[in-house]
Amino acid sequence: PGAGGAMDLAYVCEWEKKPKSNHCPSIPLVCAWSCRNLIAFTTDLRNEEEKDLTHMVHIIDTEHPWDVYSVNSGHAEVITCLEWDQSGSRLLSADADGHIKCWSMTDHLANSWENTVGSMVEGDPVVALSWLHNGVKLALHVEKSGASNFGEKFSRVKFSPSLTLFGGKPMEGWIAVTISGLVTVSLLKPNGQVLTSTESLCRLRCRVALADVAFTGGGNIVVATSDGSSTSPVQFYKVCVSVVNEKCKIDTEILPSLFMRCTTDPARKDKYPAITHLKFLARDMSEQVLLCASNQNSSIVECWSLRKEGLPVNNIFQQISPVVGDKPPMILKWRILSATNDLDRVSAVALPKLPISLTNTDLKVANDTKFFPGLGLALAFHDGSVHIVHRLSLQMMAVFYGSSSQRPVDEQTIKRQRTAGPLVHFKAMQLSWTSLALAGVDNHGKLSMLRISPSMGHVLDMNMSLRHLLFLLEYCMVTGYDWWDILLHVQPSMVQNLVEKLHEEYMRQNAALQQVLSTRIVAMKASLCKLSSSTIARVCDYHAKLFLIAISCTLKSLLRPHFLNTPDKSPGDRLTEICSKITDIDIDKVMINLKTEEFVLEMTTLQSLQQLIQWVGDFVLYLLASLPNQGSPVRPGHSFLRDGAALGMFRELMVVIRIWGLLKPSCLPVYTATSDTQDSMSLLFRLLTKLWLCCREENHITEPDDTLIDECCLLPSQLLIPNIDWLPINDGIISKLQNKQLVRLQFGKAPGLIGHTLSSQFDAFVRAPGQPKIDHLRRLHLGAYPTEECKSCTRCGCVTMLKSPNKVTAVKQWEQRWIKNCLCGGLWRRMPLSYS
Repeated sequence: PGAGGAMDLAYVCEWEKKPKSNHCPSIPLVCAWSCRNLIAFTTDLRNEEEKDLTHMVHIIDTEHPWDVYSVNSGHAEVITCLEWDQSGSRLLSADADGHIKCWSMTDHLANSWENTVGSMVEGDPVVALSWLHNGVKLALHVEKSGASNFGEKFSRVKFSPSLTLFGGKPMEGWIAVTISGLVTVSLLKPNGQVLTSTESLCRLRCRVALADVAFTGGGNIVVATSDGSSTSPVQFYKVCVSVVNEKCKIDTEILPSLFMRCTTDPARKDKYPAITHLKFLARDMSEQVLLCASNQNSSIVECWSLRKEGLPVNNIFQQISPVVGDKPPMILKWRILSATNDLDRVSAVALPKLPISLTNTDLKVANDTKFFPGLGLALAFHDGSVHIVHRLSLQMMAVFYGSSSQRPVDEQTIKRQRTAGPLVHFKAMQLSWTSLALAGVDNHGKLSMLRISPSMGHVLDMNMSLRHLLFLLEYCMVTGYDWWDILLHVQPSMVQNLVEKLHEEYMRQNAALQQVLSTRIVAMKASLCKLSSSTIARVCDYHAKLFLIAISCTLKSLLRPHFLNTPDKSPGDRLTEICSKITDIDIDKVMINLKTEEFVLEMTTLQSLQQLIQWVGDFVLYLLASLPNQGSPVRPGHSFLRDGAALGMFRELMVVIRIWGLLKPSCLPVYTATSDTQDSMSLLFRLLTKLWLCCREENHITEPDDTLIDECCLLPSQLLIPNIDWLPINDGIISKLQNKQLVRLQFGKAPGLIGHTLSSQFDAFVRAPGQPKIDHLRRLHLGAYPTEECKSCTRCGCVTMLKSPNKVTAVKQWEQRWIKNCLCGGLWRRMPLSYS
C-alpha cells in the first residue's frame, strides 16, 4: 500500500577511490549494529601487488559516519561473523580459521578499539556466533502504548540467563558453531580468565554450512544447522552449558528437524537446490525460524514455528490402556507458518531487534494504529531492491528500489539489465534497534543508511505520528539505548510537541523511576531541540542543566557527617531541606542553620574545585543579569528563569560555597566589581532567592516584581557580566538530513558544514575557530591551539581533555562521573590534535 514513501535513503558513505590499494568487499561480507548506534562491518584491503589481503573491521558511529575507525583485525582468514554484546560496547569477530576475538574500547573511546581476549577452534571455520544471553528480556506492548506506567508498556519477561555465577549474576561469554559440526563455548570469568570448551553437536558429525543460535526462557541454547542442500533436513539441537569444577561443560540433545516445504512441493521439487539463509526470528525466540532456498536467479522464503501437538493414539490401545487424564501425549513438531511466492534472488536478510509483543491484541492494535516497527524483516535482492515483509505472514509491507533496480518496464529492459554486468546490491544488512533505520553494505563496500517510516508509508495524522515516535523514545529512555535512529524521523514542526509530551509521560512515573531517568530525559530533550530553529537555544539550557545536576551531586557528596553514627539524613539532604524551608533572602541567616563542621574539607580539595565553583557563580550572575530582557526565548539561559528546581539547586550551592569561602577565601568565585566594599555573593543570593520564590511551586508560578527587575537592571553597572561558554551546536549528520535530500559522504573525510541553517543565528554565543578553547567539563582554558589530546562527545559535542591533569581525590570523583560516557550519555571519541 504505502510502498513508495515507506523507505528512503538518508545518506551513503563510500571509500575514496585510490588507484593502487583499495577496499574490496570481503566474501562473505558481514555487518552488525549495536544498541549504542555503532555499526561494525568488514572489507578486505588489497595491497599494491594484489598478493595478500588484510581483513579489516570498520566501526562507525551513525551520527559521524565519515569518522570511521578501521582496524586490521589480525584474522588470517576472511571474517565470517560480527556480533555486538547486549550493552553495545563490545564486539566479537570470528573467521574462517576458527579464531574468535573480543574487541572493546580503549579508554572508553568509540573510535579506538583493542582486542583483549579470544578463543579458537584451530582451522575450523566459524559459521554462527552469539554472546550468551544475560537474562534481560523486555516486551513492548503496543496495546498499552497509552498506559501511564512505563512498567506496563515495557514489561520484563521472565527469562533465565544461559549461565549464572554465584548469586544469580549472569555469566558473560560466547557460543559458536563451526563448519565441522562442533559447538564451542567460552566463558569470561570476572578475573579476566577465559574458560573454553568444545563438543560435537551430535554423535554423527556432519558438515554445517549454515547455523544460527537462539535462547530459551529456561536458560537453554538452541542451535539450528543445515548442510546447505535443501534436500537435507534442517537440524535443531538443544545445548546446555554448565560449570563443573572450574571447567566449562557442554551437553547437547537432538530436537525435531524439518524439511523445507519447497522441496516436498511437486511443482518446485528441484527448483531451489541450496538453502542460503537460516535465521531464528530473534535471539530469544527459539520457536520461530526463517529459511531461504535459492537457485542462480531466484529464491523462496519460508517461516516455520515449533508447536506442541497431541499425539493421536489408535482406538485399539485407547480401550486397553488405563486412562491417564484425558490428554493425549504431547510432542514438539515444526509447522510452516507462511511462505512467499518465487522472488528474485535474495542477497541478504535483516531481522528486527525490537522485542515487540506478538499477542493477538497487540498485533491488532499495531495494525489499527499502523505502528509497524519490529513487525517487519528486510530482504535485499540481487537487483538492488529491498523489501520489508511481515515477520509472521511474510506479506510485503514496503519496497525500496535501489539505483540499479529501476521499476521494471517490460521484459526487454529486464533482459538487457541482466546482461549489462554485475548489479550493485546489499551483501549485508542490519536493522537499527528500533527498526526505524536500515544499514546496508553493498559489493563496493559502500554503506547506505535508509529511513523506514514507522507506519510503512501510511499517511497518519500528526497526533498519531507523534505517539509512535514518543512510544519508541520512551523505550530508549527505559532501556538506555541510543535514540539516534528515532531522530531521523523528527520534523522541525514536531519538536515542541514531542518535548512537552515526553515531559508529561515522565511526570506520570513514580518518584524512584523519575530519579533514575532524570538526566536521560534532559539529554533526550536536548537532542530533540537541536532539530528545530525555534528551539535551538534550549539545547544550551538542557546541557547546562545536566552540568548543574552533576556539579550539585558531586559537591554535596563531599560533605561529611560530623559524627559517623548520625541517624538522620546525609548532610546533602539536610542542606536541601533547610534551604527549601528557610526562605530568607540573607545568605548568612540561612548559613546559621547548618552545622558548619560538616562542611570542613582539606584546603587542597577546596582549591581544586575552584573552576567548578566559578562556573556556578558566573552562571547565577549571567541568569540574573538576563532577567530584565527575559522576553527573548532565543537567548540561552531563558528556560532557567522559570525553573524552580534548578534555581533551588543554585541557591543551595551558593550557601555551600559561602561556607567554604570562610575556610579558604581563594576558592570563592572571582567577580569583577565596581566598588571594593560590595559583598557580591550576598547580593546575588538575595536576588536569586527572590527569583526562586516566584517559581518555587511548579503549578503556581508568579511574575517577578518590578523591584527585582530594577535591581537586576543595575547588576551590569555593579559587576562585570561574564561570557558563558555554551556547548557548540555539533557537527553531526542528523540536522542535515531533515529536508529528505540524500547526503553523500566519504569515509575519512569530514563534510563541509553544508548549509546548516540553524548555526548562523547561533554564532553569537559560540566561540569562533581562532578563539581559545575550553574544556567544557573541567572548565579549564586550553588555549587557542590546544596541545593536550582531547575527546569530544559523539552526541552533544562537549569537549574535554583525555588525560586528567589533577591528582586530588575530589576532582577524580568529579571526573569519574563522565569517564565512560558524556554527561548526556553519548560515547566519547578521540579528537585529532589539530582540532580548531
